[in-house]
Amino acid sequence: MLTPLGAEERRHLVSAMARIERWLGAPAPAGASAEPYLLRTHQPGDIGWVIQRHGAIYAEEYGWNAEFEVLVAEIAARFLRRFDPSRERCWIAERDGENVGCVFLVRKSATVGQLRLLLVESSARGLGIGRRLVAECLRFAKHAGYRKVTLWTNKGLDAARHLYEEAGFRLMKEEPHHSFGHDLVAQTWTLTW
Repeated sequence: MLTPLGAEERRHLVSAMARIERWLGAPAPAGASAEPYLLRTHQPGDIGWVIQRHGAIYAEEYGWNAEFEVLVAEIAARFLRRFDPSRERCWIAERDGENVGCVFLVRKSATVGQLRLLLVESSARGLGIGRRLVAECLRFAKHAGYRKVTLWTNKGLDAARHLYEEAGFRLMKEEPHHSFGHDLVAQTWTLTW
């Protein structure tokens, strides 16, 4: 019955079947992951999702204007144009066939990687997705040969800050600025091993 379906249609069908089983209380199949989500590398269409969701979520939750979406689009475009899979990666967290989170690791220099664009949809928060995205990013950074990972964020993004502190990042610098329609305090965090 699945033969006439394309790969994407089969993936959505299997995801929907798993969701129905979970709703009806069916036990997970033997060998199935206990995590209610999966992490994968980016596919066509994912980067557009990253840009759109950052713009929408930060507007809704923090009142940030379109300047932020422009910044995210510039970061994402630079990632795609210069993508080096041996040193850079984008991870997408997927739940029930839907994208619910992301993070990027990009090359800042030969020895420094930069964590960028961490996001978890509000409907998927509390499942450990943010923690897992950060951990995956750091694991890959070590494997890629980086000696340090840095990130730029803004004061007040407390859930993300907690994840960064938990992973071992240290606050290195704070600087006031006016961006995205608000007076903010930029923060630079670093983790060295």
